[in-house]
Amino acid sequence: MSELKTSSRTLTGRIVSDKMDKTITVLVERRVKHPVYGKILTKSTKIKAHDESNDAHAGDLVTIAECRPVSKDKAWKLVILTSALLQSNAVISDRFGVRK
Repeated sequence: MSELKTSSRTLTGRIVSDKMDKTITVLVERRVKHPVYGKILTKSTKIKAHDESNDAHAGDLVTIAECRPVSKDKAWKLVILTSALLQSNAVISDRFGVRK
């Protein structure tokens, strides 16, 4: 049998808690339209994700991907620290005098 590689679902959200060891809580928001009234609503979900290196901190923007269950509540893993990349790019551009 050949191994089939399936792409895992990815979501982007903001970290609301990093107090647990190797675990972060990510708030993922999505916008949906009310079926009857048509108003745009913001729905949110808190997801626990695995952070092996404890690099992420509260307030960071991150991308998480679905994976096999790590514990009772964790079935997601940290993929990219998006806000850390944005901040490092801003520091580099300030250092070299490049303004956006």
